[in-house]
Amino acid sequence: MVNEINVTVRNRYAEKYRKGYPLIHKEAIIASKNLRVEGTIMKLIDEKGQFIGKGYYGKQNKGYGWVISHNESELIDASFFDKKLKKAVKNRNNLYQDEETTAFRVFNGEGDGIGGLTIDYFDGYYLINWYSEGAYSFSDHLISSLEQNVEYKAIYQKKRFGKQGQYIEEDEFVKGERGDFPIIVKENGVNFAVYLNEGAMVGVFLDQREVRRTIKDQYAYGKNVLNTFSYTGAFSLFASLGGASQTTSVDLANRSYAKTIENFSLNGIDYEAHDIIVDDVFKYFKYAKRKNKSFDLVILDPPSFARSKKFTFRAEKDYTSLLTETISITEDKGVIVASTNCSKFNMKKFKSFVDQAFKESAMSYQILEEYSLPEDFKTISQFKEGNYLKVLFIQKKR
Repeated sequence: MVNEINVTVRNRYAEKYRKGYPLIHKEAIIASKNLRVEGTIMKLIDEKGQFIGKGYYGKQNKGYGWVISHNESELIDASFFDKKLKKAVKNRNNLYQDEETTAFRVFNGEGDGIGGLTIDYFDGYYLINWYSEGAYSFSDHLISSLEQNVEYKAIYQKKRFGKQGQYIEEDEFVKGERGDFPIIVKENGVNFAVYLNEGAMVGVFLDQREVRRTIKDQYAYGKNVLNTFSYTGAFSLFASLGGASQTTSVDLANRSYAKTIENFSLNGIDYEAHDIIVDDVFKYFKYAKRKNKSFDLVILDPPSFARSKKFTFRAEKDYTSLLTETISITEDKGVIVASTNCSKFNMKKFKSFVDQAFKESAMSYQILEEYSLPEDFKTISQFKEGNYLKVLFIQKKR
């Protein structure tokens, strides 16, 4: 059994944790310097010695660990992890049965009861992401449970707890038979190439599944589409399959070019009929304005933080100005799909960025629809920042 130690929580934080808030902040703990071994089970008590919950010590950029039980007598052992995983797998049963979608999230951290790790499914291949040494200390339990509860071709893992939360480069294969990459997965019948052996990112962001389908089914037909920060061209691909007259994909990373071509080709689309541009998005906006280029549909899904030679972008500070640039190259009655995965602000604040950008552009607008995380990215109401995805479909008006 893992060592369990008493950890005292400052009174002003105690009630928050009792009500189910899961992330243990450094400042909430009295004598946090006494915590030394990641993975240590913490029995959280208030300053009067009253029980609050059980968590584990695991340092990551968000905090010092996670509360994972509110039952004082519950043991944090192999059966604890097995119970959590069984429930998560059962909750995704409808996705396991869907032949048109073979990539989704199986376990979403605190939403499924254990913060600090996620598990994704890619057509028989499982990928575990560990976000702290503390979470990774339970790897034997989790991997054993995965083996017992699902059929798998292989299990892979990615350690994301290097310096400043960086991905640790190493062989990610754990068990099963090594994949012959890329493996081809489906999302709503559309093919994607996925690589579990090429570093931190695998080729598709699973949390945008519903947004991509909506673009394909409702917004793309006959439209000239600009996809910024395009990565592997997923939004462009769905727009093209939805009947877009033209797509332009722009991303600074050199790899985006070949990977976008790969995804277009996997779906029988002539990639040469579309523009795939390796360039700084901010620079491309200036080029588009200079050439009087405008678009009917613009997808704006920047990373929370990005740096190029001339620009540093932070979503919480710079999204408004980025949106202002976007408005200037969007046709009247055109639609901007504004998206962010930044957890530092909520949807209300995000909408204020939109409002400010349109005011600065002297334009009116209408929010047509909004999205947050899909059902497999399970969240809990007590941890609002866990529901990080915010997407707005905005129509530009005069």
